[in-house]
Amino acid sequence: MKKNGILHSELARIVAGMGHGDKLVICDSGYPIPHGAPVADIVLTVGIPGLIQTLNVVLQELHIEGVVVAEEMEQVSAPLYQKVKQAAGNTPVQKISHEEFKKMARTETNISFVRTGEATKYANTMLIAGVVF
Repeated sequence: MKKNGILHSELARIVAGMGHGDKLVICDSGYPIPHGAPVADIVLTVGIPGLIQTLNVVLQELHIEGVVVAEEMEQVSAPLYQKVKQAAGNTPVQKISHEEFKKMARTETNISFVRTGEATKYANTMLIAGVVF
């Protein structure tokens, strides 16, 4: 049995398989995930696990070079936006409209999803995998 890191088998598989430039959307419980897209559904109940909890665990194992969020997150869910920025550290956070975010998540290649129990408006974060060398 694995004893630390990501223990959810599907999420661990997705993160382990990511390469440079691949994308991982950590989304709220109501996000419209495209049919057929790889998804680790980790919702337990409303609010559990939350976006920040999930983001922090994923960032322990995934090296990223970029973060994309909806600009509406900063306006409507400012405390959450600040926590995302804090978790990202020195990694740039790009803001685009929520509609652009959804379009990007539908049309990009090499993209996977993690559905959380988050129930905050615009609580969706796209991580762009970096390379460690």
